[in-house]
Amino acid sequence: MSSSVIESLDLKIGERKAHYLKAGSGPPVVLIHGGADDSKTWAETMTALSQSYTLYAPDMLGYGLSDRDKTSYYLSEFVDFTLGFIQALGLDSAALALVGHSLGGRICLEIALQHPEKVRRLVLIDTVGFARLARWGTFLGAAAWAIREARGRRQPYPRFLKEDGEDKDWRCLDKLTTLKAPTLVIWNRRDPYYPLREAIKAKKLIPGVRFEIFPGYGHAPHVKNRDYFNNLLLSYLNHDQP
Repeated sequence: MSSSVIESLDLKIGERKAHYLKAGSGPPVVLIHGGADDSKTWAETMTALSQSYTLYAPDMLGYGLSDRDKTSYYLSEFVDFTLGFIQALGLDSAALALVGHSLGGRICLEIALQHPEKVRRLVLIDTVGFARLARWGTFLGAAAWAIREARGRRQPYPRFLKEDGEDKDWRCLDKLTTLKAPTLVIWNRRDPYYPLREAIKAKKLIPGVRFEIFPGYGHAPHVKNRDYFNNLLLSYLNHDQP
C-alpha cells in the first residue's frame, strides 16, 4: 500500500466508537480538528506528510462518524476521548507530535500540560484558550446555529459545557509558562473569533515558542494557505529527526 493512501478506520474507546483517518509511515502525528469541522479537514496535510510520518486524524467525540451520545460536552470529555484514542492505538508510550486547530488546539494544549512526557512537539493553530471569543465570532456562531434551528436541521456540531470554576472560554494563560514541549503557534492576521493581539500576548508566556502569522482573514490558516502550512509543518516536525 502506498503511504499516501488514507484509510478510514474505526475503534472502540470504552463503549464509544471513534472514527479516524490514517496515512503514512514513520513517527506518529495526531491531528485534531476544530469545533466546526471533522477529520476530513486534514486529508491534504496527511497526504503531504505521509512519506515521513504516520498521521492519525480522529473525528472528535460528537463529530463526524464518531459517536455522539449527547448534545453538549465538557473540555475534559474531549481530552479523555483523545487520550483514550491515543492509548487504544498503542501510541501512549511514544512521544507524539500533536497538531490542533481551534478547539483541537485547546485539547492538544491540555494534553501537553497534563502529560508533558507524551508530547514531542506541539502545534497550535488559531487555538482556543488564549483569549475570549470575540463578539463578532460569537455572533457568527449563534447566527449559524439559529438558522439551522429555524430550518429544522440537525445541528452538526455539539455545544460546549463549562465545569464549575472553569473559564467560560477555556482560557489557560496561567498555565502556559509550564509548557514543556517545543511549541509552534500559527495565527491568521485577521481572525474574527480570536484576535491576533491576544495570541501575541499569550505567546510571550510560552517558553521557546515559535510564532508564525499567516496573511489574510479567517480562522483556518492551515486550510486557506494549505501548501505553505504543510511545508511549514513538515519542516517543524523534521527539526529534531535524524
